[in-house]
Amino acid sequence: MYPDNRDEFNSHLAKLFEYLKKELQLKSSPKVRIEEDEKNASKVLGKTAYYDPEKQTIHLFVTNRHQKDILRSFSHEVVHHWQHENEKLQTSSSTKETKQGEDPQYAQNNKWLRQMEKQAYLLGNIMFRDWEDKKKASDRKSSKKMTEKTQVIGKEYPSKKPDYRG
Repeated sequence: MYPDNRDEFNSHLAKLFEYLKKELQLKSSPKVRIEEDEKNASKVLGKTAYYDPEKQTIHLFVTNRHQKDILRSFSHEVVHHWQHENEKLQTSSSTKETKQGEDPQYAQNNKWLRQMEKQAYLLGNIMFRDWEDKKKASDRKSSKKMTEKTQVIGKEYPSKKPDYRG
């Protein structure tokens, strides 16, 4: 994961989840597993994340990935958790026959799962974008307040034109 600041990443992940939980009105919280996998990371089309509905667990692959990309994948998988809570992943009778993992083209071969993927991409990405924009705006306001406080202190000490002549 780039950079290697896990505490900052975990803080962002928790804040993003709180936002998604509120927006989607989630009834439960999925487990989250952070996966380090060099072999997977070396593949151009390696896994980025997946949701296991039976265990209600989101698996995030983080090796050699930008943190923002991981957060975006997380948002997508949280939508799958929401779908699971609302029994949308089980709606199609043929879903069990072509569920993820058993059919590598499940999103092309099963019309219902295709719709669920579209929904997860659309909602996951737009909700991530909304959260990101709100966070950046909040951070700018916080930074501006800090700058204003610093300027007030700066007017008192040191003076604008310090006299170093002694």
